Amino acid sequence: MSTAAPQAPTKLQLLELLAAIGAAQWRDFAATAAHHGLTAMQAKVLARLDGPLPMRGLAALLVCDASNVTGIVDRLEARDLVRRAADPTDRRVKHVVATDAGREIIRRVREEMQGTHGTLDALSDVEGATLYALLERLQPTREKGA
Repeated sequence: MSTAAPQAPTKLQLLELLAAIGAAQWRDFAATAAHHGLTAMQAKVLARLDGPLPMRGLAALLVCDASNVTGIVDRLEARDLVRRAADPTDRRVKHVVATDAGREIIRRVREEMQGTHGTLDALSDVEGATLYALLERLQPTREKGA
């Protein structure tokens, strides 16, 4: 009895699986954010703010119109989760900066994503490290360091 090597998945199968996993993670993220009174886009903004980010840059990262970002940032600022700061070299440019409260709330959202955490708990430490290395290689160049 010979055992044939498993057939490699097609690119389409890989893409569909990545999309399904991403969609499930996004639903978990959005539902957890809602428990903290945030829309999915508000939480996404907070998740992207590792440091000061110009409004235009934030719009590009979110793939949306700058006017949409203004409304999202207005609502986050009203809750003291972000603040606007003038660019030191060009005062016309406004940067969005997460406050301590904003960093804390997005940390809690990420920590409380039970569906995602439960799925990842199925992996051993070695499998988790392997998955991380593979996903890091697939991360789009424009997002690295963003």
